[in-house]
Amino acid sequence: MVVSEYISENWILILVLLGFVISLISTVFMEQKTIRRLFAVIIEVFVLSVLVFTEFKMAGLTEYRNIRIVLMALRYSATPIIIAQIIITIIKNQKWYIFIPAIVFTIINIISIFTGIVFSLDAQNKLQRGPLGMLPFIGAGLYCVLMIYLMLARGSKQRTDIVPVVFFAFAFASGIILPFTIGSDYAQVFCSTIAVSMFVYYVFTILQLTKRDALTGLLNRQAYYADTRNEVENITAIVSVDMNGLKAINDNEGHVAGDKALSTISDCFIRAAKSKHRVYRVGGDEFIIVCRRSSEKDVADLCERIQKEVSATQYTCSVGYCYAGTGPKSIDDILKASDENMYTAKEKYYHEKGMERR
Repeated sequence: MVVSEYISENWILILVLLGFVISLISTVFMEQKTIRRLFAVIIEVFVLSVLVFTEFKMAGLTEYRNIRIVLMALRYSATPIIIAQIIITIIKNQKWYIFIPAIVFTIINIISIFTGIVFSLDAQNKLQRGPLGMLPFIGAGLYCVLMIYLMLARGSKQRTDIVPVVFFAFAFASGIILPFTIGSDYAQVFCSTIAVSMFVYYVFTILQLTKRDALTGLLNRQAYYADTRNEVENITAIVSVDMNGLKAINDNEGHVAGDKALSTISDCFIRAAKSKHRVYRVGGDEFIIVCRRSSEKDVADLCERIQKEVSATQYTCSVGYCYAGTGPKSIDDILKASDENMYTAKEKYYHEKGMERR
């Protein structure tokens, strides 16, 4: 009876989680580490839904008061832990200490079982908030803000990438705000909110991977061809970038070192680019940046930022650009001129270093 009630109340959540599991099992685009972490999120969301269901069933039963208060501590603790798990899953290079605040919140919630500092239950099994009664919402809210900030900071600043982040922010913010407007009943759909949000973001990520370079995360050659067929009149310049000495790194240090070099300078391009610049890896060590509605000064400043970012690493690159100006130049003509300017810069680099071009 209880199981059937849980299933009927959480059927949408169950379907979404099952669909998520099936999708993860069949995907070949993601790293195994990311897939394992997504499975952990799925399990955590499912367990939280069971906790919420059980606690709400005990709300009118005073004889289960002691059990319910423990379940409340677990429920309040689970939300920041799940969001921390999501952060470490979808944002690269996050460390385990992202969980430290969630662990602190959990300890405080456990203490509250005995002290009522965050919450307590009266003789009628009704919730009473203590001096730190808003802590569960504040903790979850801070994690949400951190998550959205990191997603935006690590993203490409392109509109197509920002829209899903906005959706993600809206979905998770609802989990913080709606309990105050709808009431405690919203807790029963919070798990569904997380599950749907994560699944939508997963689908978006898979779609993005089809047009991104697997090594660097930059847009790939197919994306370049597709993008330069759209709103051509807005493309004002193309920047060509070529890494110096990649072949020597591959020959002397191995391809793992070469891959590290490419990833490092790609991060430099991402930091240097702004929202009107799209960065593509179109070959082994060949990169293109398409500039839309940019002045020539904007393009020159972009090239300067690229050189400044790369100079902070152990690598170098050659940069050239072509500004379309007012003349009717085709994309191929702009790219050809940009490549010629880049190769001129590359020849100058090797000549000044007294090195053979490789």
